[in-house]
Amino acid sequence: MESNAGPGTSTETDVIVIGGGAAGLFCARTAGLRGRRVVLLEHNGRCGNKILISGGGRCNFTNLGATPANYVTHGSPHFLKSSFARYTPQDFLALVERHGIKWHEKKLGQLFCDLSSKQILQMLEEECRDADVELRVNCRIESIDDPAPDSNPGSDGPRWRVRTSRGTVTGQSLVIATGGLSFPNLGATPFGYEIATRFGLQLIRPRPGLVPFTWAPADRDRFAALSGLSLDCVAAAGSNAPAFRENLLFTHRGLSGPAILQISSHWNAGESVTLDLLPGVRALDLFAANRSGGREVKTALRTVLPERFVQAWCAIHAPERPIAQLPQRDLERLAQSLNAWQIRPAGDEGYPKAEVTVGGVATSELSSQTLESRRVPGLFFVGEVVDVTGWLGGYNFQWAWASGHAAGQAV
Repeated sequence: MESNAGPGTSTETDVIVIGGGAAGLFCARTAGLRGRRVVLLEHNGRCGNKILISGGGRCNFTNLGATPANYVTHGSPHFLKSSFARYTPQDFLALVERHGIKWHEKKLGQLFCDLSSKQILQMLEEECRDADVELRVNCRIESIDDPAPDSNPGSDGPRWRVRTSRGTVTGQSLVIATGGLSFPNLGATPFGYEIATRFGLQLIRPRPGLVPFTWAPADRDRFAALSGLSLDCVAAAGSNAPAFRENLLFTHRGLSGPAILQISSHWNAGESVTLDLLPGVRALDLFAANRSGGREVKTALRTVLPERFVQAWCAIHAPERPIAQLPQRDLERLAQSLNAWQIRPAGDEGYPKAEVTVGGVATSELSSQTLESRRVPGLFFVGEVVDVTGWLGGYNFQWAWASGHAAGQAV
């Protein structure tokens, strides 16, 4: 239920959730269904802004194949096992179906609403109403008092006092579900990181994730004219990171597309990325098959790559001579630049274009079962504010549901 609390009101509750995104709403709903009194505080004028824009407006609400292996974290990958075992993609899908929301699988286990992201947000808000969760939007946090030294999370008395523009709320448990720094135009702030730092929790330096790269000046001069061109490729960044076969998109400013977004979460500034522009095809074999008849490299490449790319690439790399006249070492060099193109981005497009934030509250600071701080009893962190970042394709929502459920069962 939406609250009409004003600046002078004082409310005592069991659970205070700060942040009305996916993880916060799901945590509040889960706790409320257990009979806990819950007040959720959201500084925006409505909850779920990122939910509404996700998946091109159709909300890629989970991925059927989500496992801990599909996430980037600087801590132990085992951290995710407990919450993922207790709340699965199938569990969330059952909830979606119970609300009569039609859905489809796009590819690779990615599930989308048939109609609109609004359906997922409406479902979560309805679940919160049914669980008697009090929602306060347009609610600015003014201060959080240190927990009372003589209180503990299991007692009946309040432990936390949160002063807001819509009154003071006291409660036993405090859940930080404020998200990361991506999409600042939707209200993203560093509030969750500031709370973690205040209470002595370690932070993994936040940075943009699932974000396009920008060109170095020389590469921009060579490739900016290819803006809008898309290629199938296998992309990799980092020595121990997975490779992704997805589409690559050339833009005026750099490289984008699913392949680039995926590897950006594994990339560190100053590193090169490796792109196989002919997945499943050995360029040397392609050249060998086109040695006869005076064919040139560009003739061979036109059979497997778009003409615009062939023209731009050959202008840089390939002499206008028949393949049969090129030394083997030159052919090997050309093949390398196709099957393992090394490119060093100047940087990335930053938080305004990033779908997620990599880094956050270190998982070593939290219980893997409850998401409660090991240092500060009664303080929980869920969702994107934690150093857990999913791949592109519904994985980050599944972390929101799983972590929100884990904390909601414990608060």
